[in-house]
Amino acid sequence: MTKTDKLKKEIFKKVTEFYRLAHRKNRFVPGASAVHYGGRTYDASEIVSLVDASLDFWLTAGRFAKSFEKGFAAFLGVKYSLLVNSGSSANLLAVTALTSPLLRSRRLRPGDEVITTACGFPTTLNPILQNGLVPVFVDIDLGAYNIQADKIKKAVSRKTKAIFIAHTLGNPADLAKITSICKKNGLWFLEDNCDALGSLYKNKFTGSFGDISTASLYPAHHITMGEGGVVSTSDPLLNKIIMSLRDWGRDCWCAPGKDNTCGRRFTQKFGDLPRGYDHKYVYSHIGYNLKATDMQAAVGCAQLKKLPNFIKIRKRNFAFLYKRLEAYEKYLLLPLTLPGAEPSWFGFPIFVKENAPFKRNDIVNFLEKHKIATRMLFGGNLLRQPAYDGIKGRVAGGLENTDAVMNNFFWIGVYPGLDHDMLEYMAKTFDIFMAKHT
Repeated sequence: MTKTDKLKKEIFKKVTEFYRLAHRKNRFVPGASAVHYGGRTYDASEIVSLVDASLDFWLTAGRFAKSFEKGFAAFLGVKYSLLVNSGSSANLLAVTALTSPLLRSRRLRPGDEVITTACGFPTTLNPILQNGLVPVFVDIDLGAYNIQADKIKKAVSRKTKAIFIAHTLGNPADLAKITSICKKNGLWFLEDNCDALGSLYKNKFTGSFGDISTASLYPAHHITMGEGGVVSTSDPLLNKIIMSLRDWGRDCWCAPGKDNTCGRRFTQKFGDLPRGYDHKYVYSHIGYNLKATDMQAAVGCAQLKKLPNFIKIRKRNFAFLYKRLEAYEKYLLLPLTLPGAEPSWFGFPIFVKENAPFKRNDIVNFLEKHKIATRMLFGGNLLRQPAYDGIKGRVAGGLENTDAVMNNFFWIGVYPGLDHDMLEYMAKTFDIFMAKHT
């Protein structure tokens, strides 16, 4: 063992001691302690990994990024995963990749249509608009809160080129029907898997069905590196395009700090550039810089090892809440799943029925007053948000269920940071509310 190795070992030991002292969890006090909807779940291993990367002082992507990308792809069962700086950036890259001239006749062009929903997080919709494409909105099913797969076929027009949907709160959409429609109509399929990492559909992970899928590594998600995201695919051409767009649009695929990986750095001809122009400075796309750092990736590597257990805990917490809230199904619509779907739940969805003697705001305010965090289904009906007033788009049928979700839906947490005492407190708070209002 070298002197630096010994010193590292000592540093990591001290970091672990520091974690035990400085990151000690406070005892949960019902009614006084906050019950969060999500957040970081970590121990000393993430901090040690972060310090390990910082000691390298490799400030862009390096060995940890490479390890994370390889491990993430292996987990999903896809060929390629590329690390980016956020889940939102991942969505932007997924859509923008389909506009690449390298795709020839299958390239998406301004005015082409992409089928999606108006119910969800804006960064599924935004890249469609940002690329000059036209969103086509299909309503969702109550209970599952995913796109109504039976209505997609009628929404397809001669301009439709892709479908981009999210698996809402970890609940898999009807992938059998969606992939069948895509195959029959020659459509691209993009999966926003940001809320569904670890969810299964017919024993296959969501995020492995689409031509491209995305994941978020924000602290509220299944694993985290603070800010971060992943774009995954099994198509080598799409992977090349996504990498180019992520890395300024360059044509070169050398890793940071590497030169002449292809062995042809000064021998090729591109466009109107002089022959032999440095390949490191040849650009084949109008791209971005959406890379993440090795220090972020180091945290992600430690988290990725814990993902299977995190998924088990999310499922267990969900099952606990479902069992305790079943007594109130007269007034609350509890979540529904498709046959063959096994969600890795991001949150516990609750829909207040029209016949309930209380409104969504009544129960939400009661829970929040008792320090139990709640969330809406993100933007509700995005078409009613000020940012999307006047956008070019098409609604295929009505959006009645999307509006109903906007008015009557909320969700609570199931993340691994919730222990039994917290879950019991959540359930008892529902009991108290129902006793007062029913």
